[in-house]
Amino acid sequence: MSRIIRFGVALILGLAFLVTVTPAQAASAHTADARTAAVRVLRYDASRAAEFRSAVDQAAQIWNSSVSNVRLVAGSPADFVVIADNGWPRAQPTSLGRGTVWMGRQATAEGHNPLRIAAHEIGHILGLPDRRTGRCTDLMSGASAGTSCTNANPNAAEKAEVQSNFAGFAPAIDFGRIYVDSPEHAASPS
Repeated sequence: MSRIIRFGVALILGLAFLVTVTPAQAASAHTADARTAAVRVLRYDASRAAEFRSAVDQAAQIWNSSVSNVRLVAGSPADFVVIADNGWPRAQPTSLGRGTVWMGRQATAEGHNPLRIAAHEIGHILGLPDRRTGRCTDLMSGASAGTSCTNANPNAAEKAEVQSNFAGFAPAIDFGRIYVDSPEHAASPS
């Protein structure tokens, strides 16, 4: 009989151990899954960005080091495409993280920095509107900061806004609209 009691006690202790360990392991796995799920990966296609390809890739890295809940990677199928053309830089976000960026040669011909342009236009894809403040510290001030401005890094407010956009808050941008970054547009609010 003591053998049966020992077996019963061992069985009860074994079940008690499983019941207490399994939820902890499950919670740990759930936390890891939540961290992984919190990062939204956006693929971009810069194969038609011509001479701007390097600037686009660098701009993606700037955004990757600036925000934690969205990650930009080159690849397909693409969430957004980047195309080189002869006009002014512009972006058409169709939804958060999706759309088209045009890297316009007209801006670089006039002296605007290609890396700043790429980071700014990707900012539109990430849900940021133009903010024509004229300040070089504001990435979304775009061309209003002038040709001497080479800052390609979002400021703290712009980083926080992208974080908020990808955390489920409504972006302050009109999807489907084309955001053109030219001096003519820099003089008027958008």
